[in-house]
Amino acid sequence: MNITFNSIYFLWFLLLLATEIAIALFLKTGFIRHTFGDFLVVILIYCFIKSFWNTKPLTAGIFVLLIAYAIEFLQLSNFLEHLNLSNSTAATLIFGNTFQFGDLLAYTLGISTILFIEHKFNSHGTYKSSTQ
Repeated sequence: MNITFNSIYFLWFLLLLATEIAIALFLKTGFIRHTFGDFLVVILIYCFIKSFWNTKPLTAGIFVLLIAYAIEFLQLSNFLEHLNLSNSTAATLIFGNTFQFGDLLAYTLGISTILFIEHKFNSHGTYKSSTQ
């Protein structure tokens, strides 16, 4: 894994970040806010990581999934309350405050989707990164 800047991944990161911000600002309930947002956030983090580190897709995907799972399981311990951040809108928005099994499924499907896309693009020669 070496540090390098990939503008394509960074553009995807920015697009997904704008999408996540729009979801947070304009949708307060429902499937898009509670499930699709979780699906997209792991892809957003994946794209951010791939923007700066040239690593294999599976390695980046597993790393992102471990981060997402760790944060979700931390919600079982009310860790924001322990850090005196339970009243912080930003902390609650970023880290959440309740454990949901469905979130784990959304994270897993998000990473599975991005790995499928990476495999399809890389195996058909449409997009080649220097680390396969």
